[in-house]
Amino acid sequence: MRAHAPIVLFCYNRPWHLQQTVKSLQMNALASESELYIYSDGPKYTQEAEAVKEVREYISGITGFKSVTIFESPQNKGLAVSVIEGVSYVLSKHTDVIVLEDDMLSTTDFLSFMNQALDVYAGRSDIFSVTGYTPPIDVPESYPHDLYLVPRASSWGWGTWAHKWAKADWQMRDFQSLKNDDKRQNAFNQGGDDLWPMLAKQQKGVIDSWAIRWTYSQFANDAYGLYPVHSKIKNIGTDGSGTNFTFKSGEYGEEMAEGDVVMPPDLKPDAGLITAFRQYYRLPFLLKIKNRVKYGI
Repeated sequence: MRAHAPIVLFCYNRPWHLQQTVKSLQMNALASESELYIYSDGPKYTQEAEAVKEVREYISGITGFKSVTIFESPQNKGLAVSVIEGVSYVLSKHTDVIVLEDDMLSTTDFLSFMNQALDVYAGRSDIFSVTGYTPPIDVPESYPHDLYLVPRASSWGWGTWAHKWAKADWQMRDFQSLKNDDKRQNAFNQGGDDLWPMLAKQQKGVIDSWAIRWTYSQFANDAYGLYPVHSKIKNIGTDGSGTNFTFKSGEYGEEMAEGDVVMPPDLKPDAGLITAFRQYYRLPFLLKIKNRVKYGI
């Protein structure tokens, strides 16, 4: 049997959120058998130094895992660089990984679910990532499975494999050809019509996102993200405290569910579920207008 996937946890300047995240992880049955890597980003502004210091004092005393390895950056790298470098480093030493940020509550069987999914779907070239989170979409009543596949990666409590992460093109070398191909842009937007505008903003330097580039890498490789029908992750960073998520929202799901999940190795994408998923991520009309006028997207 393979070793349990290591956990990589990214944190910055939110000690309270981080403590809740770690406490819920520690309650997982597999925590004591899992290696934990923690990446603590440095302060961007002088006034953040105290909060970063508090975070580092807390992580220095974390127990309950097989091992704890801490990386403290003296400078502020930002989340995108931190995640790309951190996950790449851990995957240079391990075959797969489970990734969390400092605002994720998890069920007590989250690690078991993730390890099982990483084991069952490792050989599927059309599945690039797995996640414990699911948005509150309208799952068709006729849908028979506990899991579903959609053309989008989640950045909330997710995992992947070294050989699939290695296929990501963080420099987006084919962006220009994509920019001139409306048909391919529409195909990319099957995972939500916010995807192409987000990628265009990334390339324009308006935002700095590893997740949109990772989702595009899945699309470029004709691959999917695997999601549970019932979420095992809850984001507690939608209170306005985040770096990339600075507005408050209660629309990202409140429920988490314990319990075994049946994982059919031959799980196929479902058109009805993909449509429901895309509907959840549809862009408001006024935001589409803003993107067109302000950014030319």
